[in-house]
Amino acid sequence: MITLVGVGHVFNISEQVKNIVRSRHPEVVCLELDAGRYATLANRNAPRSIPLQYRLLAYFQKRMAEKFGTEVGDEMMAAADAAREIGASVALIDVDASRMFAELWRRMSFKERMSLLGGAFLGIFIPKERVEHEVERYEQNADEYIRGMGEGFPTIKEVLIDDRNRFMAQKLTALSIQHQNVLAVVGDGHVPGLLEALKGSEVDVVRLKDLRAAPPQPAPETHGAEHNVTYWYHYR
Repeated sequence: MITLVGVGHVFNISEQVKNIVRSRHPEVVCLELDAGRYATLANRNAPRSIPLQYRLLAYFQKRMAEKFGTEVGDEMMAAADAAREIGASVALIDVDASRMFAELWRRMSFKERMSLLGGAFLGIFIPKERVEHEVERYEQNADEYIRGMGEGFPTIKEVLIDDRNRFMAQKLTALSIQHQNVLAVVGDGHVPGLLEALKGSEVDVVRLKDLRAAPPQPAPETHGAEHNVTYWYHYR
Protein backbone atom coordinates (compact mmCIF):
# COMPACT_ATOMS: atom_id res chain seq x y z
CA MET A 1 0.00 0.00 0.00
CA ILE A 2 1.23 3.46 -0.94
CA THR A 3 -0.40 6.49 0.66
CA LEU A 4 0.09 9.81 -1.15
CA VAL A 5 -0.32 12.87 1.08
CA GLY A 6 -0.70 16.03 -1.01
CA VAL A 7 0.59 19.14 0.74
CA GLY A 8 1.14 22.84 0.04
CA HIS A 9 4.57 24.11 1.00
CA VAL A 10 3.30 27.49 2.24
CA PHE A 11 0.40 26.35 4.43
CA ASN A 12 0.34 25.72 8.17
CA ILE A 13 -0.56 22.01 8.07
CA SER A 14 2.30 20.46 10.06
CA GLU A 15 0.13 18.97 12.80
CA GLN A 16 -2.31 17.52 10.27
CA VAL A 17 0.60 15.87 8.43
CA LYS A 18 1.94 14.44 11.69
CA ASN A 19 -1.46 13.02 12.53
CA ILE A 20 -1.72 11.31 9.14
CA VAL A 21 1.69 9.69 9.63
CA ARG A 22 0.81 8.56 13.15
CA SER A 23 -2.56 7.15 12.13
CA ARG A 24 -1.29 5.33 9.01
CA HIS A 25 1.85 4.07 10.83
CA PRO A 26 3.92 3.42 7.66
CA GLU A 27 7.20 1.56 7.62
CA VAL A 28 8.71 4.26 5.40
CA VAL A 29 7.85 7.96 5.13
CA CYS A 30 8.90 9.38 1.76
CA LEU A 31 9.57 13.08 1.32
CA GLU A 32 9.55 15.20 -1.84
CA LEU A 33 13.09 16.32 -1.06
CA ASP A 34 16.65 15.57 -2.07
CA ALA A 35 19.57 15.31 0.34
CA GLY A 36 20.58 18.96 -0.11
CA ARG A 37 17.12 20.40 0.48
CA TYR A 38 16.59 18.15 3.48
CA ALA A 39 19.88 19.37 5.00
CA THR A 40 18.80 22.98 4.39
CA LEU A 41 15.48 22.44 6.19
CA ALA A 42 17.17 20.60 9.04
CA ASN A 43 19.64 23.48 9.51
CA ARG A 44 18.04 26.57 8.00
CA ASN A 45 20.87 28.92 9.01
CA ALA A 46 23.65 26.96 7.34
CA PRO A 47 25.09 28.62 4.18
CA ARG A 48 24.22 26.80 0.95
CA SER A 49 25.37 27.22 -2.63
CA ILE A 50 22.25 26.98 -4.78
CA PRO A 51 21.33 28.33 -8.26
CA LEU A 52 20.07 31.91 -8.53
CA GLN A 53 16.72 30.91 -10.05
CA TYR A 54 16.14 28.44 -7.20
CA ARG A 55 16.95 31.13 -4.62
CA LEU A 56 14.39 33.44 -6.22
CA LEU A 57 11.66 30.80 -6.15
CA ALA A 58 12.60 29.85 -2.59
CA TYR A 59 12.34 33.49 -1.53
CA PHE A 60 8.92 33.73 -3.18
CA GLN A 61 7.75 30.63 -1.29
CA LYS A 62 9.18 32.01 1.93
CA ARG A 63 7.19 35.23 1.56
CA MET A 64 4.03 33.26 0.78
CA ALA A 65 4.54 31.04 3.81
CA GLU A 66 4.92 34.08 6.07
CA LYS A 67 1.43 35.19 5.02
CA PHE A 68 0.09 31.88 6.39
CA GLY A 69 2.14 31.95 9.59
CA THR A 70 4.53 29.15 8.75
CA GLU A 71 7.87 28.41 7.09
CA VAL A 72 8.45 26.63 3.80
CA GLY A 73 9.10 22.94 4.39
CA ASP A 74 7.64 22.78 7.88
CA GLU A 75 5.23 20.07 6.73
CA MET A 76 8.14 17.97 5.43
CA MET A 77 10.06 18.24 8.69
CA ALA A 78 6.84 17.46 10.58
CA ALA A 79 6.51 14.24 8.57
CA ALA A 80 10.14 13.36 9.36
CA ASP A 81 9.52 14.05 13.07
CA ALA A 82 6.43 11.84 13.05
CA ALA A 83 8.42 9.09 11.30
CA ARG A 84 10.96 9.25 14.13
CA GLU A 85 8.18 8.99 16.71
CA ILE A 86 6.78 5.78 15.22
CA GLY A 87 10.15 4.24 14.34
CA ALA A 88 9.72 4.53 10.56
CA SER A 89 12.47 5.14 8.04
CA VAL A 90 12.63 8.30 5.93
CA ALA A 91 13.17 8.14 2.18
CA LEU A 92 14.25 11.22 0.18
CA ILE A 93 12.69 10.50 -3.21
CA ASP A 94 13.04 13.71 -5.24
CA VAL A 95 15.64 14.61 -7.87
CA ASP A 96 18.67 16.72 -7.00
CA ALA A 97 17.50 20.36 -7.04
CA SER A 98 20.70 21.87 -8.45
CA ARG A 99 20.78 19.44 -11.35
CA MET A 100 17.05 19.85 -11.90
CA PHE A 101 17.23 23.65 -12.17
CA ALA A 102 20.33 23.47 -14.37
CA GLU A 103 18.38 21.18 -16.73
CA LEU A 104 15.34 23.45 -16.56
CA TRP A 105 17.36 26.56 -17.37
CA ARG A 106 19.09 24.78 -20.27
CA ARG A 107 15.82 23.65 -21.86
CA MET A 108 13.71 26.78 -21.31
CA SER A 109 13.16 29.35 -24.01
CA PHE A 110 14.13 32.95 -23.35
CA LYS A 111 10.44 33.82 -22.95
CA GLU A 112 9.96 31.11 -20.33
CA ARG A 113 13.04 32.24 -18.43
CA MET A 114 11.80 35.80 -18.23
CA SER A 115 8.31 34.63 -17.25
CA LEU A 116 9.75 32.45 -14.50
CA LEU A 117 11.94 35.16 -13.01
CA GLY A 118 9.30 37.87 -13.47
CA GLY A 119 6.62 35.69 -11.91
CA ALA A 120 8.82 34.92 -8.92
CA PHE A 121 9.48 38.65 -8.42
CA LEU A 122 5.85 39.72 -8.79
CA GLY A 123 4.76 36.85 -6.57
CA ILE A 124 6.40 38.58 -3.62
CA PHE A 125 3.60 41.16 -3.71
CA ILE A 126 0.65 38.76 -4.19
CA PRO A 127 -1.79 39.10 -1.26
CA LYS A 128 -2.87 36.12 0.80
CA GLU A 129 -6.41 36.34 -0.61
CA ARG A 130 -5.09 35.88 -4.17
CA VAL A 131 -3.16 32.78 -3.10
CA GLU A 132 -6.31 31.36 -1.49
CA HIS A 133 -8.23 32.06 -4.70
CA GLU A 134 -5.66 30.24 -6.84
CA VAL A 135 -5.70 27.27 -4.45
CA GLU A 136 -9.48 27.12 -4.72
CA ARG A 137 -9.24 27.14 -8.52
CA TYR A 138 -6.70 24.33 -8.38
CA GLU A 139 -8.79 22.26 -5.96
CA GLN A 140 -11.88 22.55 -8.16
CA ASN A 141 -10.10 20.85 -11.07
CA ALA A 142 -6.47 19.96 -10.45
CA ASP A 143 -5.98 18.23 -13.82
CA GLU A 144 -7.30 21.21 -15.77
CA TYR A 145 -5.22 23.66 -13.71
CA ILE A 146 -1.99 21.74 -14.34
CA ARG A 147 -2.89 21.35 -18.03
CA GLY A 148 -3.29 25.12 -18.27
CA MET A 149 0.08 25.59 -16.61
CA GLY A 150 1.60 23.30 -19.22
CA GLU A 151 0.17 25.38 -22.04
CA GLY A 152 1.73 28.57 -20.66
CA PHE A 153 4.97 27.05 -19.36
CA PRO A 154 5.54 23.75 -21.20
CA THR A 155 9.17 23.26 -20.23
CA ILE A 156 8.55 24.17 -16.60
CA LYS A 157 5.73 21.65 -16.39
CA GLU A 158 7.80 18.97 -18.09
CA VAL A 159 10.88 19.39 -15.89
CA LEU A 160 9.39 20.46 -12.56
CA ILE A 161 6.32 18.20 -12.62
CA ASP A 162 6.32 15.44 -15.26
CA ASP A 163 9.97 14.35 -15.02
CA ARG A 164 9.88 14.43 -11.23
CA ASN A 165 6.63 12.46 -11.14
CA ARG A 166 8.25 9.67 -13.13
CA PHE A 167 11.35 9.73 -10.93
CA MET A 168 9.39 9.68 -7.67
CA ALA A 169 7.02 6.99 -8.95
CA GLN A 170 10.01 4.74 -9.66
CA LYS A 171 11.29 5.25 -6.12
CA LEU A 172 7.87 4.61 -4.61
CA THR A 173 7.39 1.46 -6.66
CA ALA A 174 10.77 0.11 -5.55
CA LEU A 175 10.06 0.90 -1.90
CA SER A 176 6.59 -0.65 -2.06
CA ILE A 177 8.17 -3.93 -3.17
CA GLN A 178 10.33 -3.93 -0.04
CA HIS A 179 7.72 -2.57 2.39
CA GLN A 180 4.00 -3.23 2.83
CA ASN A 181 3.11 0.25 4.07
CA VAL A 182 4.70 3.30 2.39
CA LEU A 183 3.58 6.91 2.86
CA ALA A 184 4.76 9.77 0.64
CA VAL A 185 4.43 13.47 1.42
CA VAL A 186 4.50 15.40 -1.86
CA GLY A 187 3.25 18.69 -3.25
CA ASP A 188 -0.42 18.27 -4.10
CA GLY A 189 0.27 19.21 -7.72
CA HIS A 190 2.25 15.97 -8.07
CA VAL A 191 -0.62 13.75 -6.92
CA PRO A 192 -2.51 13.40 -10.25
CA GLY A 193 0.67 12.56 -12.16
CA LEU A 194 1.86 10.12 -9.51
CA LEU A 195 -1.50 8.36 -9.54
CA GLU A 196 -1.17 7.92 -13.29
CA ALA A 197 2.42 6.69 -13.01
CA LEU A 198 1.54 4.28 -10.18
CA LYS A 199 -1.31 2.55 -12.02
CA GLY A 200 -1.33 -1.08 -11.02
CA SER A 201 -0.20 -0.32 -7.47
CA GLU A 202 -2.51 -0.07 -4.46
CA VAL A 203 -2.63 3.65 -3.72
CA ASP A 204 -4.60 5.69 -1.20
CA VAL A 205 -4.69 9.50 -1.31
CA VAL A 206 -5.04 12.35 1.17
CA ARG A 207 -5.34 15.68 -0.64
CA LEU A 208 -4.33 19.17 0.46
CA LYS A 209 -7.95 20.28 0.77
CA ASP A 210 -8.55 17.44 3.24
CA LEU A 211 -5.57 18.47 5.35
CA ARG A 212 -6.57 22.12 5.37
CA ALA A 213 -10.14 21.23 6.33
CA ALA A 214 -9.02 19.00 9.22
CA PRO A 215 -8.44 20.85 12.51
CA PRO A 216 -4.98 20.15 13.96
CA GLN A 217 -5.12 17.78 16.92
CA PRO A 218 -2.83 18.00 19.95
CA ALA A 219 0.22 15.79 19.68
CA PRO A 220 0.15 12.61 21.77
CA GLU A 221 2.81 12.09 24.41
CA THR A 222 5.78 9.98 23.36
CA HIS A 223 8.05 8.05 25.67
CA GLY A 224 11.65 7.71 24.65
CA ALA A 225 11.14 7.24 20.93
CA GLU A 226 14.44 6.42 19.25
CA HIS A 227 15.65 8.37 16.25
CA ASN A 228 15.50 5.53 13.72
CA VAL A 229 15.81 7.28 10.36
CA THR A 230 17.31 5.67 7.27
CA TYR A 231 17.77 7.79 4.15
CA TRP A 232 17.01 6.23 0.78
CA TYR A 233 18.19 8.53 -2.00
CA HIS A 234 19.65 7.90 -5.45
CA TYR A 235 20.45 10.32 -8.25
CA ARG A 236 19.37 9.59 -11.77
